[in-house]
Amino acid sequence: MTLKERLRTDLTAAIKGRDEVRSATLRMVLAALTNAEVAGKVAKVLTDDEVISVLSTEVKKRREAATAFADGGRPESSERELAEAAVIIDYLPAQLSAEEISGIVARAIAESGATDATAMGRVMGLVTPQVKGRADGGAVAAEVRRQLA
Repeated sequence: MTLKERLRTDLTAAIKGRDEVRSATLRMVLAALTNAEVAGKVAKVLTDDEVISVLSTEVKKRREAATAFADGGRPESSERELAEAAVIIDYLPAQLSAEEISGIVARAIAESGATDATAMGRVMGLVTPQVKGRADGGAVAAEVRRQLA
């Protein structure tokens, strides 16, 4: 079963179970996937890796919105965004721990021969494919900066 099929099956179960947050979130995610499929000149079917990339983007949007709502004094909206992010995270691969990210970054720095922050792009180029969908890009970039400093 592909990830997209799993999302559809879980949407049906959420609707039948009257889980409003889960069903609304899965509907939004499936709409985002459909938009990604028809974007560009030719429609295509997304692979599981591409679906994970869209899911990661959706989680990031929810986290940013939650922060904005919290800063704007709307805690109930912030909580809803965080609940939606939690639903989406269930479909992403297991997230890497800070120690695992640190180890991957250290190996990439050693492999690239980077010695200072000017080589950050080179290091990120090596690290990104290894952590794609399994770690927040901001956290990875912060770790690269920390180790190169």
